[in-house]
Amino acid sequence: MDQQHEDERLRIRAAMDRLLAGQPTCSNGSLTVVALAAEAGVHRMALQKRHADLKEEFYARVRAETHQPSEVEWRLRKEVVRLKEALKDSRAAEAESRHRAEQMALAAAALVLRRPDSQDQPVSGNVIPLRPSSD
Repeated sequence: MDQQHEDERLRIRAAMDRLLAGQPTCSNGSLTVVALAAEAGVHRMALQKRHADLKEEFYARVRAETHQPSEVEWRLRKEVVRLKEALKDSRAAEAESRHRAEQMALAAAALVLRRPDSQDQPVSGNVIPLRPSSD
């Protein structure tokens, strides 16, 4: 490695220490790659491409020293919350469908068991009752 590359790596490590200590000098102090690059005085893409190992080291230190879960864990937690909401909605829709089915079954049973009286007799001759009347 050449001297410029080594110099960048030293500046990045020093910037990591300052950010994690809460003593930024050239950035807003957030624990992000953008702030790390600004703090180290290197281009963000240089940090992403040439010094990817230092970027990963920075995130590992952030997680370890601030006791924060990893970005992957955050995404998974958000997905779990979203899936739980979807499951809750699905269960509510299923319960509503079951309720409607029960209501329709009860209505059908009531219609089948209903005994027609003189007021319920069909007017037209083309309607056949489901059960013959027991007159």
